[in-house]
Amino acid sequence: MAALRGPRALLWRWWPNPLRRRSDTLEAWTVLAAWTLTLLAGVLAGLAAAQSVEQSLARERAEWRPVLAQLTERAPGTTASGAERVWAEVRWTADDGSAHEGQTRVQPGSTAGTPVTVWTDPDGRLVTKPASEAQARLRAAMIGTLVGVGAAALPFAGGRLVRGGLEQRRMEQWDMEWERVGPQWGWKTG
Repeated sequence: MAALRGPRALLWRWWPNPLRRRSDTLEAWTVLAAWTLTLLAGVLAGLAAAQSVEQSLARERAEWRPVLAQLTERAPGTTASGAERVWAEVRWTADDGSAHEGQTRVQPGSTAGTPVTVWTDPDGRLVTKPASEAQARLRAAMIGTLVGVGAAALPFAGGRLVRGGLEQRRMEQWDMEWERVGPQWGWKTG
């Protein structure tokens, strides 16, 4: 007997068949619905999350500004110590003229009064340097992928649970039918 091939083989669950039970049809529709919802939930949630992250990072690039600050004390360490950056106190003036202080990473051994570029938000608080457009796209893609996979897991798991319940029910029905019919065949199987 040749193996089934072509589009008809893909749709075997919906073929007319006198041996097909109601649970087989229900299982076929459950599988179709679960995979459709899995695909839609994953793609839509992933795209929405990626777009949200990308917009948020674009807003940061637009609002956050570099400001020239000065070290208020000598930075710990020496340039020969091999440390990449160390934390030190800095002071800067915001756009509204108010003075601010905070900590940022600077070259080790920098002297007090050394100018340092820091990034601030519209309220004058220290923030990290905003992500570039390429970094923002990468972050958005990674977060969108994670959110999409997480969102797709729910309908996938729900479909698996429903299929497991249908399988359990089918096995119980087979057991009941065998208890009824099996004794009639006892002399053939023993």
